[in-house]
Amino acid sequence: MKKTVLLLILCLATFFACKEGTTNKINTEETTQDQKAPKTYAEISIKEGGHWEGKKYVGEAFTFKNVEYLKAPDSLTDHSYYVRYEGPGWESNKVGYRLYLDWRNAIDIFGKKVDTMVLSKVGLDNYDSYHEDSEWGQDILKAGKSLGIGSYGLFDGNKNVAHFKKVDSTTARIMNTKEGSGVVVNYYGWTVMDNTMDLQADLFIEPDSRMTKATLTPSKSIPGLSTGLVKFEGIDLVKKESENGEWGYIATYGEQTLVPDRLGMALFYKVDDVEKMSDSEFDHLVVFNPTTKPITYYFAAAWEKEKEGLKNKADFFAYLDESLTSLSQ
Repeated sequence: MKKTVLLLILCLATFFACKEGTTNKINTEETTQDQKAPKTYAEISIKEGGHWEGKKYVGEAFTFKNVEYLKAPDSLTDHSYYVRYEGPGWESNKVGYRLYLDWRNAIDIFGKKVDTMVLSKVGLDNYDSYHEDSEWGQDILKAGKSLGIGSYGLFDGNKNVAHFKKVDSTTARIMNTKEGSGVVVNYYGWTVMDNTMDLQADLFIEPDSRMTKATLTPSKSIPGLSTGLVKFEGIDLVKKESENGEWGYIATYGEQTLVPDRLGMALFYKVDDVEKMSDSEFDHLVVFNPTTKPITYYFAAAWEKEKEGLKNKADFFAYLDESLTSLSQ
């Protein structure tokens, strides 16, 4: 009898040990899968199966195709309906951005309610559907005639910023790496304010970050190369520099989305790279010193509906101050 009881206890112990081991294995596998899930993504997607009619790409049986490299067609302009959401897009698990790959050249914001990658699904069902609220989020910034957030142009020193109306050719190359994702855009033969130059723009985002790192490399040393934030009536501009004077930021916070709801936007810049701060008709500007050396800055957006995000002005500016300190170390 004692032997039978002992044998039963050993069997039960073995059973529960095996069950616990199986559960631990499943949990470990789930954790590993979660760790492998991408936290950044970039793409550019074009239509196939249609044809050009003047400045528009038309057709009824077209499909979208992702490409790693694109030379913009000469006929490409705003609302050509050729590139999905009108240009390259890049995202982290916090936020998404897109660049209009035409003369406007503004950078727009995709506000995200989720922490997964969404760009591959954006605009597939209906070209402009990303302007509508959805489970993942939506396009939230009204860029209009501005630079949007963190885009670039040439300031005339008065009220106008020249975008990219006259360019010999524009190319975009997508990057997806372990370190992050982004796009490299090259503008060849950009003729602006009696000057012709080339410009390369590297735009890159890392996992768990709201900030895009932007690096501009101009071929000529020309006054007025600028970046900026779109201006909205009733929204104040905040400026701050780090204690050591190496980095600074400009920022806005308030109801400045299409919804409308609260959004924070910021630009971080190296103080020594900047000639002056100014305003154009549509933008708050950071105007860089003339140079042919690479110019690096960062831009960031924080939407109040972001998952586990920054829900108010105090949280947003605490995040900016923390980021400023980090950049300055």
